[in-house]
Amino acid sequence: MRCKRCGRDANVHIRAHNIALCAEDFLSFLERRVSETTRKYGLISKGQRALVCVSGGKDSLSLWYILNNIGIEADGFHIHLGIGAYSDKSLSKVEQMAERLARKVHVTFLQKTLGQGIAELAKRLKRQTCSLCGTLKRYLMNRVAIEKDYDVLVLGHNLDDEASALLGNILYWRKEYLWRKHISLEGIEGHLAKKVKPLFLISEREMASYAFLRGIDYVTDECPYAAGAKTLLYKELLNRVEEESPGTKIRFVMGYLAQAGRDGEKRERQFCKLCGYPSYAERCVVCRILERFGTGRPVAFEVYPRTG
Repeated sequence: MRCKRCGRDANVHIRAHNIALCAEDFLSFLERRVSETTRKYGLISKGQRALVCVSGGKDSLSLWYILNNIGIEADGFHIHLGIGAYSDKSLSKVEQMAERLARKVHVTFLQKTLGQGIAELAKRLKRQTCSLCGTLKRYLMNRVAIEKDYDVLVLGHNLDDEASALLGNILYWRKEYLWRKHISLEGIEGHLAKKVKPLFLISEREMASYAFLRGIDYVTDECPYAAGAKTLLYKELLNRVEEESPGTKIRFVMGYLAQAGRDGEKRERQFCKLCGYPSYAERCVVCRILERFGTGRPVAFEVYPRTG
């Protein structure tokens, strides 16, 4: 198979786009798509300070690299979840990328903030680990963006992530969550940072190819608590459909973008009286957790690579 651009041997075949490319042309093709998506949907404006939420996996680390490579200066943010060797390895991969890019990464450790890792916290609070993890991540990434004066939070959710989440919400008619899956969610000054997803239209397989060809070292292990998650089932189902009908996933999420409104739910916003985060009560759920396990002390963010 030959590269459609230069005629050399192709390294990557993208069935959804019916195109085969050599390594060099594939890398430029994918980076150009991220750049065009960012411009088309107004994700990051010129001069804005961007903060990429990096887990240590291929998508977020590759996105962090891409943004800086296409001229968008971006720092990173990582949460050490206290999951033994898995979390230590994840932080190590993030630090490596920070050094490669010569950018700083803000890190918070759950065990330092709350005294325990995510599994122990979930057990004490009698909540599912993944649910609690999502709640804490959303809160912490919003808090660091506001405290450190970043204009936009950048998430590494790819096409497969978004399509599977969208399918799950439709299957159970979770209408209250549908609007939140948009490629861009506007912020509220002083309360909520703008969130964007530049990989919204790029598949997991494409991102894996990109990371391999760029020599990006990432954590290949799944989170120990991801086993049995319904999103994995939805991804498998969508992959089977995609195999029979290439391009289904991208048409699915593009259809959503055409239908979804940006305004979300039409109701009055409420904010936590302690931290200002959106809340249904006077105090948000995370402030209540902080008070219970961390005596209400401020969340600490360490910066890597360390200086001085």
